[in-house]
Amino acid sequence: MKTKILLLIISVVMFACQKNTNKVSKYYSNTERDTLLTNIITYIYIKPAYASNATRFQAQFRKYYVQSLPKFSLENYYIAPDSTHYFFLIRPVGNTLKYRRGVLGKFKLKNATVATGSLMPSDFEEIVNTPHLEEVLVKKRGSFLFRELIKTGDLNKYLGMKDYIEWPDSMLVYDKNINEWVSRKQSTVESPSKINKP
Repeated sequence: MKTKILLLIISVVMFACQKNTNKVSKYYSNTERDTLLTNIITYIYIKPAYASNATRFQAQFRKYYVQSLPKFSLENYYIAPDSTHYFFLIRPVGNTLKYRRGVLGKFKLKNATVATGSLMPSDFEEIVNTPHLEEVLVKKRGSFLFRELIKTGDLNKYLGMKDYIEWPDSMLVYDKNINEWVSRKQSTVESPSKINKP
């Protein structure tokens, strides 16, 4: 009987640990996580007054992004064998607390060596954005998309699921050169069937 209880406890612990394998805490401390998330926010969030794409990473704007940190949640994180970092985060939508948006993306780390320990993304790309949803739905749908992303390397077969993915769509595509969603008419980005391959 004691053996069965012990096996049950071990199974529960192993299952619980398995569910957390795609958490940023597997790779980074809380301080490192906050630094990394602030760096990601700098790519995806509204720019502060007087900042541009070219200047948003300057030290004078850092405080704005650090102050925005509590509005974001880094839900899932995975570093692939080729050193590609995949993430799923939840971000605010305007000034409302009711709705949130999920962002799934990927990047490499600049000068990523053990000696430098850089947490600054490079080759950054938002792969998909979810529609505005209540946070419970964003977590559920975003987690599903994240599992598929790290399993298959892209989300192309889900692009038509408008309850899960708002962008890219027939109107907007992510432009890696300026790190923004832009109209397909003004973009030189490849077609949707090619944009999400790692």
